[in-house]
Amino acid sequence: MADPKKPRPAFAPWDRRELPGAFTVEESARRVGHYKWVEMRLFEALGGWVATVPELDVKMRLGTHTYKHAWHAELWHKRLPELREMNPERLTQPANDDVVAFFDAMTEPEAPGETIEKLVGVYRVLIPHKIAAYTYHLNNTSQITDAPTIRSLRHALDDEFEDWRDGEMLIQSLIDTEEEVERAAAHQAQLEAILVRGGGIAGKGSIG
Repeated sequence: MADPKKPRPAFAPWDRRELPGAFTVEESARRVGHYKWVEMRLFEALGGWVATVPELDVKMRLGTHTYKHAWHAELWHKRLPELREMNPERLTQPANDDVVAFFDAMTEPEAPGETIEKLVGVYRVLIPHKIAAYTYHLNNTSQITDAPTIRSLRHALDDEFEDWRDGEMLIQSLIDTEEEVERAAAHQAQLEAILVRGGGIAGKGSIG
């Protein structure tokens, strides 16, 4: 019979998770606030394009993706009060001015003939950066004290990888000429430079 007075280890022998993570509560809340802002802006961008892109298959896929990002924003909104006793709206902000400039440039193409540019900005630049930031956060936070954030990150990453694949297939289906290849590459380089200057979606520490 086990001795109830005998001290027991904090973790079971089959559980070797470490308690500390790489982020303080304040840092985690700051990052989650940036994530929420990005998801909200992406939701707005895709929702606006649904009404303007002429390609029906693109329109339908963007409509599906739009609500995933709305749900992600809701996940982060609900997580913020648990991370820090503050108004979530105060933490919902871009990481820096370069991230704002990136979204302005990403949403600048508005003409019906600029579907390639629209998709490149989201699926070849923004979503890969989101995947990188979310993965870094997932791999460096505490599995015990930050378990709810880990759960949200995993749900979001599942959607991001699926949407990344869909978006890339749409882009490839639209690019038929060398001129269109150059258009896509030029727009990608322009946007990538802005986001790299900002350090990623969560600022200079996006991936460490």
